[in-house]
Amino acid sequence: METLEYTLESEQQFWDELDDIVSAKCPSHQLIDNALRTYLHFTTNFKDEYLHSEYDVARCSQKLLQSELFEVNKGYVRIQIVYSLMQEDEPASLHVIASFLLFDGKENEPTFEMMNKEGCFPRLIELIKLGKRDDARLHRLLLELLYEMSRVQRISAEDLGCADDDFVVCLFNIIEELSDDVDDPYHYPVIRVLLVLNEQWMVAATASPTDAHPTLHRLTNRVIKLLSLHGSSYMTFGENIILLLNRETETSLQLLILKLLYLLFTTRATHEYFYTNDLRVLLDVIIRNLLDLPNELVSLRHTYLRVLYPLLAHTQLHQPPHYKRDEIVKVLSILGGSTNAHWEPADETTVRLVNRVSQIDWLQQEDISEGEVARKLLGISLSPTDTASSISVVNVAAVMEKPGVQTPSRKTEFEHDVHGHDEDSPKSEAEVVVEVKKKPPPPVRSRRHAPPPVPPSIQVNGIKKLPPKTPPRRRTRLKSTPSSGNLESEAAE
Repeated sequence: METLEYTLESEQQFWDELDDIVSAKCPSHQLIDNALRTYLHFTTNFKDEYLHSEYDVARCSQKLLQSELFEVNKGYVRIQIVYSLMQEDEPASLHVIASFLLFDGKENEPTFEMMNKEGCFPRLIELIKLGKRDDARLHRLLLELLYEMSRVQRISAEDLGCADDDFVVCLFNIIEELSDDVDDPYHYPVIRVLLVLNEQWMVAATASPTDAHPTLHRLTNRVIKLLSLHGSSYMTFGENIILLLNRETETSLQLLILKLLYLLFTTRATHEYFYTNDLRVLLDVIIRNLLDLPNELVSLRHTYLRVLYPLLAHTQLHQPPHYKRDEIVKVLSILGGSTNAHWEPADETTVRLVNRVSQIDWLQQEDISEGEVARKLLGISLSPTDTASSISVVNVAAVMEKPGVQTPSRKTEFEHDVHGHDEDSPKSEAEVVVEVKKKPPPPVRSRRHAPPPVPPSIQVNGIKKLPPKTPPRRRTRLKSTPSSGNLESEAAE
């Protein structure tokens, strides 16, 4: 096929021509191939001129995704775009290709499965290594595509081997270079790739030998390895994952963070990777989230509790002064017992995990025996076999959630119920009027003695006495100097 040459005079003409390209009737695979080549050639040639932002590139992808060309031939178009990713080296073309696959994969998960089957994981690792930050927009897009593809399926051990030490070090260094700006758009994609790689290595390490993905040799978790050896060089990463957990509402991403935290707190070399102040912030976040999780989110609650134990037992928090000891004991009492009417009775696993945390030495009262501690905190009595820990990395690695699912909030649900009840109840006119009135000022704090009385105004003959008026300015005139004779006569008189 001969390549068509286009001469455009305006941006609107660019979009009109693109509409014509993706609207072509293609009854055969050869015509589809021609249309896709024209699409990539056209967008690549005019990328610098008309595709200035991520929005413009995304708009290009949507043009193809919403076209008749794609609607009628989805499977064939997808596989051809995947092949283009595997073969193309031109950055402008890769940008359009990666954008299409990212948007399509988010709406259609089998697209990511097709990419994995065709070997896109090693290819993306290669492109990210080569691109680094020469083209920041493309590099960030490739990171997002790698993350989205990897978090919905298991990557083979052979493909995971392509993520070597150099690749992980490169990602850590990007975060450290941006340590002064936590809102830099690079932070989020890079951290998420490190989190999903950690999960992949974690799952591979706990997989059964009879699994459909055989492991020929034990894979090294390179995230944990590098933090164990050079953690002091990558402190910004640790600060940011705690910040991310504090802000994140997506369940699957919370689980990714918790899985990494679990490995860090159960690996001796990384027990003290975090700063003490950051650990205190993390403890505050975990306490808040444990109390805020609705009753039905059992797996997420279990994962938080599994992280809480090594956090309190192995890190700097086990050293005095013990941070928020009373609050921790109170939370354990709430989670493990049924003393609160707003909480359903705890399930067996929650009781076991809560009891395990409660056995940490600095959480116990010195004058109370082990059995009494359990009864005091949980309102139940457990046998020694029940208090024995059965926690393992397998339990943590196995917890999964679909991407995009938001974690509901107990507080939000309560406020919604209250507001919903208020909206349904009829209101009188008086109630409506009261709502728009200003909030009354707070009452004056009472004193032991009454304030001194205000002195009364002074009145004369029933009329309020006013201060005297300012006297008028004195009138003066210049006098002539008297002569000496006159002075003598005046003196004689």
